[in-house]
Amino acid sequence: MITTIDITGVKYAVSEQTKRYVQRKLGRLDRYLPRHARQSVSADVKLKLVNRDHGNKYEAEVILSIPEKTILAKDSTVNMMAAIDIVESKLVKQLRKYKETAVPHVGRRRLLSRLKRTPATPEL
Repeated sequence: MITTIDITGVKYAVSEQTKRYVQRKLGRLDRYLPRHARQSVSADVKLKLVNRDHGNKYEAEVILSIPEKTILAKDSTVNMMAAIDIVESKLVKQLRKYKETAVPHVGRRRLLSRLKRTPATPEL
């Protein structure tokens, strides 16, 4: 579980419910990290209230600091919880890609299994 999560609000009062939601969502991202990176990862979360002409919007920005890389995901919607969910899904995609490049045996399994399953041709 990612233990170092810094949550700050910009023009937005961060409630305890929102803090728990962010910690629960981002704390589970360690399953997408390689084992060597799980202990040293830290997250910086900025939750913002942005006034637009057509209404207020909430913006969530997460910066993950992992070994050899920094991953950024940002999204804005009408609901803060929805913005956090979208940012989490963006981070999952980026972390999967990072894990495939950092660990040499991850990602090859699917390719090899496709090659082994060639259909047998019936002999006449």
